[in-house]
Amino acid sequence: MLTGVILAGGANRRMNGELKALLPFGGQPLIVRQVDRMKILCDEIIVVTNDPKSYLPILDRSVRIITDFHTGYGPLGGMHAGLSLAKHSSVWVVGCDMPFISYKAAELLWNRKREGIEAVVPLVSGKLVPLHGIFDRECKTKILPLLGKGETRISALLEHIFWSELEGEYLQKNGVDLKFISSIKTMEDYEAFQHTVKPGM
Repeated sequence: MLTGVILAGGANRRMNGELKALLPFGGQPLIVRQVDRMKILCDEIIVVTNDPKSYLPILDRSVRIITDFHTGYGPLGGMHAGLSLAKHSSVWVVGCDMPFISYKAAELLWNRKREGIEAVVPLVSGKLVPLHGIFDRECKTKILPLLGKGETRISALLEHIFWSELEGEYLQKNGVDLKFISSIKTMEDYEAFQHTVKPGM
């Protein structure tokens, strides 16, 4: 089975202080949209946040809401917490600002990971996308020393584990819309993505 982890930290400085995960998207809060998609593939979902009270009223009780073990270390710190508490050995990690996450892509990544590697990451148009990757739970042991050095980037972890990429062409040939790597960085991004989605989609 598979655990899904949504990293819902960050200061949202370019979003006028708005929590990206709670922005309305397709008729529901963005994070609810993500949870619904993750549930197709995952029987456990974890949200890592420094603000649990904001999520308790809107997330189903089946979703585990946790905080960082080590605060101030960005997505890598959040990933460490999620991996540490995941009950399954394979973990699908995404950012809370990604409105088009794809369970089809995650399934293909997960299938590749079963070949005995520690992580599989999409490679789309020459760009690695670790924040839609499948990671082994035991990667947590490789993260802790990185946090000790002040590292915050998930990409830094890839230098210390046995991983593989899955190219965009392969994903596309298997029915994956490459829009899944999109993320909301600014209000302009949010407004642009909103125009591409109808309620319920």
